[in-house]
Amino acid sequence: MHRNPSRPMSPHLTIWKWGPHMLISIINRVTGAGLATVGAAALVWWLAAAATGREAYETFTDVATSWVGIVVGVGLSWALFQHTLGGIRHLVMDIGAGYELSTNKFWANMSMAGAIVLTALLWIYILGVK
Repeated sequence: MHRNPSRPMSPHLTIWKWGPHMLISIINRVTGAGLATVGAAALVWWLAAAATGREAYETFTDVATSWVGIVVGVGLSWALFQHTLGGIRHLVMDIGAGYELSTNKFWANMSMAGAIVLTALLWIYILGVK
């Protein structure tokens, strides 16, 4: 596809300033894809291990409770909270509320902070129960 140099490029490349409201929209898509791929793979592995037998399930739990498994678990739980809070934010915007720039930026920042806080609370609980 050939671009005509005499025509301007899309104005969004030159007039919009990057902000948290833009980042949260992109992160919402990325976390959805991550949950669909990594989360589904972990779920299928867990179900297959549970259905296969004791040795397979012990292998799964060994990996899931190792530092790599905990890092993946923290990442997946953060992605779940981020995607949920971002989705709620988008739902509110779909009904026509929260479009004012300051309000939009505030709730974008709060959804990012909320995901971090919820993830930390979840993992403090999980690791504290052991």
